[in-house]
Amino acid sequence: MRSTAKMSGTILPDGEQLTPPQPSTVSAETISAVDAVRAFSVMTGPSAFFDLFLLTSVIATIRRVLFRPHTTAARRLHPLAALGTALAVVYPTVIRPWMPGWGASEQERYKPLPGDNLVANPLTTSTRAITMEVPVEAVWPWLAQIGQDRGGFYSYEWLENLAGCKMHNADSIHPEWQQRAIGDMVKLHWALGNRVACFEPNHAMVLEGWGAFVVEPQTASRCRVILRSRTKRGWSALYEVLLIELPHFLMERQMLLGLKKRAEHGWRQRFARMQESKGETS
Repeated sequence: MRSTAKMSGTILPDGEQLTPPQPSTVSAETISAVDAVRAFSVMTGPSAFFDLFLLTSVIATIRRVLFRPHTTAARRLHPLAALGTALAVVYPTVIRPWMPGWGASEQERYKPLPGDNLVANPLTTSTRAITMEVPVEAVWPWLAQIGQDRGGFYSYEWLENLAGCKMHNADSIHPEWQQRAIGDMVKLHWALGNRVACFEPNHAMVLEGWGAFVVEPQTASRCRVILRSRTKRGWSALYEVLLIELPHFLMERQMLLGLKKRAEHGWRQRFARMQESKGETS
């Protein structure tokens, strides 16, 4: 039986306790207005442009059907408006329903995970997963050291640094970065981050304001990594859906792929060194 982490807050059925959600915490380094605008623009700008493109395309298509404009500009812009209108149909009906469950099985999408009680009645839930062809102990050290001031997030480092994060993705395991305490801040940016609500080595880490990172064994040499996020109801959910949902999916998907690449490569290197060592002693 795996050990359980003890925390203040709601008691879960399996004995785990989770602290109530708290907002991201600003570090001792105060973020300037320029840095805040830069980070916000990079984080939400592409989504805002995409949403505006879809909206204006739909309006232009409706105007074309109703009023049939014959200007040169209308004719030239028609293919672009048609593309945007098509995306306005395909994105909410095909792409958006696919994103929350990327890589996850139906059973994984609906099973209870640590941290679910932090947002008890969510508006939306995403459960993404990936298979790692290595045992749990080969994956967990990479996951335990995530954070802007530690191993990074193994995602699009160039994009994170465009937002001013000062991110560097580690390509090796650092023993000094393997422990987290409840309440520790995992930095997303040099000036802010999310608090640790649960830290259970070789199984789960839960971050307030983000969600759960869970590693589950399948066989002795294979495991699954599951990431779950839950969006609270309210006006903030509109901001999440319109501006954050798409970039968050892209970054989180790349994070899983980056984690897989590092864990599997590191495990192969370790196995190769063991074989060399055996050859030298034989």
